Amino acid sequence: MESREKKIKDKFHKVTDESSPKSKLFKNCICAFIVGGIICDVGQFFNNYLLGWGMSPENTSSWVTIIMIFIGALLTGIGVYDKIANFAGAGTVVPITGFANSIVSPAIEFKKEGYILGVGAKMFTIAGPVLVYGIGSSIIVGVIYYFISR
Repeated sequence: MESREKKIKDKFHKVTDESSPKSKLFKNCICAFIVGGIICDVGQFFNNYLLGWGMSPENTSSWVTIIMIFIGALLTGIGVYDKIANFAGAGTVVPITGFANSIVSPAIEFKKEGYILGVGAKMFTIAGPVLVYGIGSSIIVGVIYYFISR
């Protein structure tokens, strides 16, 4: 009985290995690196541009964040960001533009259900858990830091 189960498992693994697409890990890593780097270069361009106009570093970082989120949301809205993401994979998820994409995509998808129950309710389905975890963990770390520093 035990050898029969082993044969079935071996056959299952053989069939799944043969039918699974081969991983293109190296190519995917290179594409993610290049596109993620380009996105960061665009952010650095705006940073240098705004600093060149005499804006303070504090204001510059806020404006660069706003500009990059706007670009990510705009590219998602016109359908370009998804094409870039299909090519680059994780390279588009890491920068802040990926955050904008994770907010805008569900909003577009559920627009047909209305602005309240569609866009408003579903906008944070992807980014919501990330925000909750990020805010929650930052509060915990802040409280721990406060008590340790006293």
